[in-house]
Amino acid sequence: MNLYLRLLWTWLRALGKPAIRIGDTIELQLRVWPNDLDINGHMNNGRYLTLIDLMLVEYFVRTGFARAMLQRGWRPMAGGSFITYRRGLKPLQTYTLRFRLDGGDAHWNYMRFEFLRDGRVCAAGYMKGAAVARDGLVPNAVSYAAIGLAAPDLAVPEPVRHWLAAETGVMNAAW
Repeated sequence: MNLYLRLLWTWLRALGKPAIRIGDTIELQLRVWPNDLDINGHMNNGRYLTLIDLMLVEYFVRTGFARAMLQRGWRPMAGGSFITYRRGLKPLQTYTLRFRLDGGDAHWNYMRFEFLRDGRVCAAGYMKGAAVARDGLVPNAVSYAAIGLAAPDLAVPEPVRHWLAAETGVMNAAW
């Protein structure tokens, strides 16, 4: 299925679902389509991250954050991700994509995701995201206030702390 169709389907589906609270886990049942495949006959590694974007759309719509961003001219921005693959997803298999806010700091929110098939983890990881305005990142205290909430007191999960340290090393070593 074309990704634009998936995006539209995700947006419309999210509008019809009940609102969720920050920190709730959401799940989406999906299928591996032929255009998701790589030359090895399983879901392309880049497609996993594209599907995470769909979960962000649903999460933003169902928490009310999408409306707040649109009203203020903010845009969502991914700041990075890491993913570990354990089992391939094959053509036409169904799987569950599980997604939740797992931590945060002054500007970034760290979202945990898992791709599951028959109750087993096929891939898992984190992505970080934030709202961005014309003058830069929107502090979480401001973005949460836009939906009538105080910024939650979230710790940065241990795997994310290790990732951020590695990220700093990678950027410091850049040519």
